[in-house]
Amino acid sequence: MISKFSKIALGLSVLGASAVATAENFTFESSVKTSTDTLVLFHAKDKASSPFQDFDGKTNGQLTKAIKAADFSGAYGAMVEVLAPINIDYQRVIIVGTGKEALTKNKATKLGGNLSGKLEKDYIKSITVAADGLGENAETAALIAHGINLRAYRFDEYRKEKRQEKSFYFDVDNGNDTKNAYKPLSNIEAGVFLARDLTSETATELTPVDFAKEAKKLKKLGVKVTVLDPKDIKKLGMGALEAVGRGSKDGSRLVIAHYKNSDDAPIAIAGKGITFDSGGYNIKTHSSIAHMKVDMAGAAAALGAVKALALNEEKVNVVAIMAMAANMVSENSVAPGDVLRTAEGLTVEITNTDAEGRLVLSDALWYAREKYSPRVLVDLATLTGSKVGAVGNEYAAVFSEDDELVKQLTFAGKQVNENLWRLPLGYGDMLKSNIADLRNTGSGGPGATTAAAFLQHFTGDVKWAHIDIAGNALSHSNKGEVPKGGTGYGVRLLTEWIQNNK
Repeated sequence: MISKFSKIALGLSVLGASAVATAENFTFESSVKTSTDTLVLFHAKDKASSPFQDFDGKTNGQLTKAIKAADFSGAYGAMVEVLAPINIDYQRVIIVGTGKEALTKNKATKLGGNLSGKLEKDYIKSITVAADGLGENAETAALIAHGINLRAYRFDEYRKEKRQEKSFYFDVDNGNDTKNAYKPLSNIEAGVFLARDLTSETATELTPVDFAKEAKKLKKLGVKVTVLDPKDIKKLGMGALEAVGRGSKDGSRLVIAHYKNSDDAPIAIAGKGITFDSGGYNIKTHSSIAHMKVDMAGAAAALGAVKALALNEEKVNVVAIMAMAANMVSENSVAPGDVLRTAEGLTVEITNTDAEGRLVLSDALWYAREKYSPRVLVDLATLTGSKVGAVGNEYAAVFSEDDELVKQLTFAGKQVNENLWRLPLGYGDMLKSNIADLRNTGSGGPGATTAAAFLQHFTGDVKWAHIDIAGNALSHSNKGEVPKGGTGYGVRLLTEWIQNNK
């Protein structure tokens, strides 16, 4: 199913046969290709790169005249386009500002994404990127290519006109060094693209059963994949996960993807996987219901991260626990006022059937602890609208009592432009029920925090963080390395964090 979305298109064979796709073709060489239609040059703040100077000379100073006319000084992200330059064969030259300081990892990636957006015209088909003037050339050039490819992704399954990939020829100091620097980044892209494909697919075509089938494809990468069906789930006493899927035809699934390439205690990632959220009997009435196919983005990110780590053959022990269900309305659906018993043994009064994500995660968190004894546990979920009201969609919200874990995750997020903002835990008294151990919504208070406080009941003594990605999983505009649509938010954050702390 998902594999039909993309094809392998390798100008640079770095992904391997197990990759899903690449959005563009890249070639890294120690020479300038002159037969492309577009040339990209870089210009630092008030300091021209040597390639800029070379081509400026060839055009008799036309490039300098153009940037002066545009009041361009090389500030980070600024761009000037010169059409029909004289004395060279390119149809256009794009001059890109890199700023005063050396490009950091996050800035190089974002710059590549914005450059990709600038080049997103059908008539631009081949591009020469004169990257040999950049500092730390191999890594920086690879990161720019990474940003280009991330932004170039499109979910075209239902479009008559498919996006045509472009060819990029990077002039770098050392082609092999740049290929080697780009290879692990391209594997991370494969994980991001998987998450984006899953998030963008329609709810009818991506049920919990379909998601499980996609997860099983990771077996060829050495990932052990286990799928628990409704009977298994009920037998284990996971009454919360079972109940949320009860209103749908196929019921719930628990999907476990375990990549073990280390004898260390595992890192566990739990992902919310609501393939469609109608709200249940507390049905959603706003037009935003059309976007509720993205309510499984946490699970998609968890699976994408495992794929990226496996492709890169990282020496880690990581298990993703993905709680999958469609929250639908039927005669079998859980009803407001019902009481469920979780695998933890705690009972939950259902005060709102639209607060279902925390229910499926409660049993997933229990399963991760009981079956894998992880050294750290992180969950991702499009959990609350309250989070969007608190920090918007520029940041995801992180909740934890462990300062060091928050510090690690926040640092990793900054490195890959998936930023986190810490919100407080607490307000647990608002989850008190008159007839059960807990209620699934707070009786007032900050909704994102009371949701996190609910989850905390199922984490035991394990070091834990909850990341609420509501508002981050779907982008309504193109920005940096993230195109409009499903973002795959969390894949890069998780892989960066795991790589930094393995």
